[in-house]
Amino acid sequence: METKSHTNPTLIMIGLLLGGFVGMFSETALNIALPQLEQQLNVNTGTIQWLVTGYLLMVGIVLPLSSMLTKHFTTRQLIIFALADFMVGAVISALATDFAILLIGRMIQGIATGLILPLIFIVLLAVYPPQKRGAAMGLVGLVIMFAPAVGPTLAGLILGALSWHWIFWLFVPLLAIALIITVIFMQNVAEVTKPKIDALSIVLSSLGFGGLVVGASLAGDRGWGNPLVLGALVIGIIALYFYCHRQLHLETPILNLRAFSFQEFSVGTVLVMIDFGIIMSSMYLLPMYWQKGLVVPVALTGVLMLPGGVINAVVSATSGRLFDNYGAKYLTRIGFGLSFIGAFMLIFTTTHSSYWYVVLAHVIIMIGAPLAMSPAQTYGLNALRGPVAADGSTILNTLQQILGALATAIATSLLGIGQSASHSTGATAFVHGVHYGFWFTLALAVLGFCLSFMVSNQPEKSVDPLAEKHPATEH
Repeated sequence: METKSHTNPTLIMIGLLLGGFVGMFSETALNIALPQLEQQLNVNTGTIQWLVTGYLLMVGIVLPLSSMLTKHFTTRQLIIFALADFMVGAVISALATDFAILLIGRMIQGIATGLILPLIFIVLLAVYPPQKRGAAMGLVGLVIMFAPAVGPTLAGLILGALSWHWIFWLFVPLLAIALIITVIFMQNVAEVTKPKIDALSIVLSSLGFGGLVVGASLAGDRGWGNPLVLGALVIGIIALYFYCHRQLHLETPILNLRAFSFQEFSVGTVLVMIDFGIIMSSMYLLPMYWQKGLVVPVALTGVLMLPGGVINAVVSATSGRLFDNYGAKYLTRIGFGLSFIGAFMLIFTTTHSSYWYVVLAHVIIMIGAPLAMSPAQTYGLNALRGPVAADGSTILNTLQQILGALATAIATSLLGIGQSASHSTGATAFVHGVHYGFWFTLALAVLGFCLSFMVSNQPEKSVDPLAEKHPATEH
């Protein structure tokens, strides 16, 4: 996918970025409303979690197929469909009166998010030249990082004044604006080649990624030893093994896994996964700590989460430009180092911690994580060229979402283990459990910091060393 000349790349991207913002916002905004939904819809905790699981399941199934879809439909067609699909899902969810209808709406939204996320990077790589991609990736950082960070804040304010239905009504005008901008300004950026579709690869992909997401999501509520959890994980791992084996031997794979032949891409992808795990685990634990550990009302919880969200937006918007000037080497190390400090501070919280202390720890994480995110993404993707760049974008986004689901599930499990291990009850026991979860966040930060030493100065882009052996993958 070679970069073409476009009069205004930002106008081309803005509708897609709005859609991506709503998609990522949706991942965390509903978390703060789950206790209220559980009561109003008259379901138990295990059932209500499917509103998160079902959404992530559809994202995990659709994401790996996005590269194939870009070869059968124009980018313009896919983006318009995704935005319209998300609007339909949002309206169904907003009008829902029972759990089943709300779940259907959430799963429809998951399909849209699974399409939009990789298309953001595919279009970005097509419309921006390499020397401007760092700054453009900063804009993407506003979507990938700011949206899930600000989700609890806006949702908390909405729940403090209105009902949960209005969380979904909020999506509709944003999506309508995104759709109008896309219809007016979006251009086709990828060639439609319509290669032969390998049905077995689609089945293996759906079982593999879907199995991991379902297993990880259920584990947070049922435990990792539950037969259903183990069955889903085993099916997912086996299916993924055969999926990867098949992709490496097909002349026209659905997903070109040879992107991992570039060390820079492999390192960048792993760092992005770890960084997103830090975000998702901390963003899952913090709202609950505010409400159940410090007994803060839901609306005030949203307000207290706001400083971190604002800082996140500022750093996300500037980290891309910093990459253009300094590269990813030191930015990733500083970013993971700061994330370590913030997570370490949260481990020492109590039921009487000062609000400013918890907010400060959150802010430090929200400086560190986005400071590492955009540089790691750009570092990895800049190592790719041609059609494999689109596959690289899909791989990166898919694994990021899978790791996000795994991180949330592990944090949930550790929270329960910590509560059970506590000799106290109530808020004290809950805080003890939260500390177990934050130890996991801390471990991710340490791992990311160590791996960041594998990042070198940005190399020149090189041709896929295996491309000549497999010309059929070049479309």
